[in-house]
Amino acid sequence: MEILPHREPMLLADEVSYEGSRGRGIYRVRGDEFFLRGHFPGTPVVPGVILCEIAAQICGVSLESELATGKKLPFFTSIDGVKFRSPVLPGDVLSVEFELISKKPPFFFFEVMGSVDGKRAVSGKLSFALKAESGG
Repeated sequence: MEILPHREPMLLADEVSYEGSRGRGIYRVRGDEFFLRGHFPGTPVVPGVILCEIAAQICGVSLESELATGKKLPFFTSIDGVKFRSPVLPGDVLSVEFELISKKPPFFFFEVMGSVDGKRAVSGKLSFALKAESGG
């Protein structure tokens, strides 16, 4: 919460560590999240778009110095080549590894790989633009 502008119920990064252009973070799926209520009743599965959001927020923490310079918000500019390999379920701990592969401010490009207990769940490339808050 000190770095990311997201707040409940959309704050989806529990722990993040990084050094240089690489890092990792986790999100613990509690089971009571809003996105599980209807996806799917009786068989809750974290939606793929939420897996992308979790990975994006974990990457976003590594942009803390850029986010701190003025009031900036990270916006998706692309989600490329994302593949979903196995479902992420309540009680799972999603571990996301990331690497900043390129930057041309305000654009930042990451490669991500998320897994549960060592089994790949999601992978792909994400990019963001940091834009000033509109204040509206």
